[in-house]
Amino acid sequence: MAELSGETMGTSWSAKVIGGAGPLAGEIQQVLDRIVAEMSHWAPDSNLGRLNRGAPGWWQPLPRDLATVLAAALRIARASGGAFDPAMGRLVDLWGFGPPGPRADVPADTEIAEALRESGRDHLEIDGTRFRRTAPATLDLSGIAKGFAVDAVAERLRGMEVRDFLIEVGGELRGEGIKPDGQPWWVDLEPVPGAALAPVRVALHGLAVATSGDYRRAFARGGKVYAHTLDPRTGRPADNGVASVTVLHPSCMLADAWATALTVLGPEGMPLAEREGLAVHMAVRGESGFEEYLSPALQTMIG
Repeated sequence: MAELSGETMGTSWSAKVIGGAGPLAGEIQQVLDRIVAEMSHWAPDSNLGRLNRGAPGWWQPLPRDLATVLAAALRIARASGGAFDPAMGRLVDLWGFGPPGPRADVPADTEIAEALRESGRDHLEIDGTRFRRTAPATLDLSGIAKGFAVDAVAERLRGMEVRDFLIEVGGELRGEGIKPDGQPWWVDLEPVPGAALAPVRVALHGLAVATSGDYRRAFARGGKVYAHTLDPRTGRPADNGVASVTVLHPSCMLADAWATALTVLGPEGMPLAEREGLAVHMAVRGESGFEEYLSPALQTMIG
């Protein structure tokens, strides 16, 4: 079994691969570099960066993968009632979580309101591989691109006749096939720091897992902690007590985006998760400790 690793998207990647030939690490890095060149809002010369700098109102061509990710992001935005939105880059920057870097204070209400007016999916139109903005909304695909990268690496390995592997990018994983001992790729769901919750173990056999947690990136001002997951409906960090949401799905791209959407929706989003058939684990901070929510699909999976 080959164990490979590298860096991408401001984080790391790793892979455990059974079989295969040739420079697999180079192939994986090539896939990830291509995705960064298309979808990074941190790289000014990326395709996404050029789209964000373009004048609103004009149709612009999209690379195939970028079109796929943006279309999926807009579908989940609609399905979640706006709890997920790919056009929140201006607000991400305003709160100090984007390329301009951290800020020393909390944005004023007037700043948030102004950024909200020029943000959101309603300012985006997509037609196949053509795209345009009707206002200077800034695209930010950080809530879905990492998951897509996991899927893209998996598809590249499958195209090389590699059938048994575990891929991880920044904590998001996808497993295919089995290990040399005949066992599936068993993984424990990412634990919430400080929570005395029983571990949940799942087999990633044709499945991906993505986690959104308020402990990953945050800042404190005036005794209050502001997490990096923004509620697109208010333009402010989600403030519903949700500490962690993990989603399992055959597509890591969709698991990634739904984990973000359900973090914003909180426990009220669990009926939506059930309707969508999503396998979801949610940990919520309460006055007497953490509460756990498991969707029916996850209960069946681990049952």
